Amino acid sequence: MSADFLYPEVKPRCARRIAVGDGHYLYVEEVGPADGVPVLFLHGGPGSGCTPAQRRLFDPQRFRTVLVDQRGAGRSQPLGALNENTTADLVADLEVVREALGIPAWIVFGGSWGSLLALAYAQIYPEHVLGLVLRGIFLGSQAEIAAYVGGENPGAHQAWHTFSRALGAVASGDLLAACAARVLGDDAGEAERASRAWLDYERTLLGEAPLDRSLDARELAKVRIQMHYLSRHCFLAPGQLLAGVERLRHLPAAIVQGLSDPVCPPKNADALHHAWPEATWFPVSNAGHGGLSPPIARACIKALGWVAECVEVVG
Repeated sequence: MSADFLYPEVKPRCARRIAVGDGHYLYVEEVGPADGVPVLFLHGGPGSGCTPAQRRLFDPQRFRTVLVDQRGAGRSQPLGALNENTTADLVADLEVVREALGIPAWIVFGGSWGSLLALAYAQIYPEHVLGLVLRGIFLGSQAEIAAYVGGENPGAHQAWHTFSRALGAVASGDLLAACAARVLGDDAGEAERASRAWLDYERTLLGEAPLDRSLDARELAKVRIQMHYLSRHCFLAPGQLLAGVERLRHLPAAIVQGLSDPVCPPKNADALHHAWPEATWFPVSNAGHGGLSPPIARACIKALGWVAECVEVVG
């Protein structure tokens, strides 16, 4: 393992596109031995897609890691498609992938939006989940979305003003509705300008510089998908994921949370841990949101190792 606490770069053992219905084809890749401990990795966003660096969170000698680009995201096709693209659709897709790969059950690892999708999937199919690693908790509540879009999260105030000015919106306006109308509208120039403002807002909160180039197709698709989900309450009922914890109490689970996360602040993780005290708490001091930052990556790798040991002992 390198100084950044990640495993060495590795290429997929195999990669394919799997038809999941409704005209969607998911890009799916596997890393590690076919007889390794199966792990499903769920990317954030929604709409971000997986990256080669995310493979480095997993011991390539121990885990059979399955990385999936969700509907419309990354290398899945058609890129940016919003038809039949809901949380329930994404959950159903994961079962299609699991069955196609012949995996009876797997550990589910998700960060940010991926933590929401991991919870939604596990609550519907607990019999196919060995354990959970959840990082940077997002529960999809209206309060969480409003706090993020409104610049209410810690450290977001200045970045929010830049974002608001870029959209030409006043502080009292509905910035999410204004951004979504532009991103999902028919004016390609307006869509790109709004998408850039949205992405630069997130990048600033992650400690990254604003983009200095035209957006590529994957970035535009990501923002389209995010507007589609966030403007529709992530296709969840209020309190759905916290109420569904009752179906998961028997599973080994780890909650990894940066205590200085300005995107998915610790109060989200606190709410989940309060509802699910059986889950093991992995707080990371002075750490933000980035899943590949050294402190968060180290905690995620440790958490996954702990969940895997629980699974292996039971098995």
